[in-house]
Amino acid sequence: MSKKEDIFKCGKEIFSSKGFKKTSIAEIAKLAGIGVGTFYNYYSSKEQLFLEIYIEENENLKKRLFESLDLEQEPLELINQLVTKNIEAVNTNPILKEWYNRDFYKELEQYYRQEGSKNLDSFRSLYTELFKAWKSAGKIRADIDEELLPVFFDSLVYIDTHKDEIGIQYFPQIIQYLAEFILKGLTDHPR
Repeated sequence: MSKKEDIFKCGKEIFSSKGFKKTSIAEIAKLAGIGVGTFYNYYSSKEQLFLEIYIEENENLKKRLFESLDLEQEPLELINQLVTKNIEAVNTNPILKEWYNRDFYKELEQYYRQEGSKNLDSFRSLYTELFKAWKSAGKIRADIDEELLPVFFDSLVYIDTHKDEIGIQYFPQIIQYLAEFILKGLTDHPR
């Protein structure tokens, strides 16, 4: 294992037990068996290390969630299950829980606003395929353009990355309600 991998592993271990704010670079370096100066050869800051750890955890969560879902369920059931499982996972994973921690979420939001669309592509392609399948099966309104369908869920990501402006006290419940409202609107066929 390389030094960078050691730092990553040790950082993840300490962040998981103490959280972002209470973790110091000195603790990470000590656990990794290196000096603090060596830490800076691989990471410019504690924030950079945490961000890499967070991104990996988030990607792993998305994979596990989609592997655990029955994609044959009705759209509303599937989306409710997906959002509920995501919220439960975030609340039980100390790394992912930082998404709602005022000490760090602004940096995470900034990353996802600037670079995050690249990391969300796999997630987006999955729900785009789901929408196409649902539309061809008649489970989603035919009058809504196929290219517009994924934008509804893209808007949830946008809202989630602006939780401070909206009011963090409403999260993650607002995302759960909005996902449900969007799906009800997409599956309620006009008369």
